[in-house]
Amino acid sequence: VQLQASGGGLVQAGGSLRLSCAASGRTFSSYVMGWFRQAPGKEREFVTATSGTGDVAYYADSVKGRFTISRDNGKNTVYLQMNSLKPEDTAIYYCAANRAYCSTYGCYAGDFRYGDWGQGTLVTVSS
Repeated sequence: VQLQASGGGLVQAGGSLRLSCAASGRTFSSYVMGWFRQAPGKEREFVTATSGTGDVAYYADSVKGRFTISRDNGKNTVYLQMNSLKPEDTAIYYCAANRAYCSTYGCYAGDFRYGDWGQGTLVTVSS
């Protein structure tokens, strides 16, 4: 599956952004979809992921209560609503598709389980 992320930009601390990730293909609803991010000088980290139906979602502790993942399978798109943004949220955000059947946090959060990645979209949060 090919993924195209968009929606990044510059925002002040406390502000909001909504990222989108459009996917190609006819089997989008069968994929676990995740968002990861990589800050300058740091390793890529898990942000959030959701099941194929969107009824299960996991979040990293650092974003819990501020970020919300959702998906529209009719539009082959997954979203990341980011509220109360902090300077430490500054990073390149990547969406990714996971073909495995996941039932554990480790399956949702492990980046090695994601075989298809978008190109990334930069989010910069100013203080």
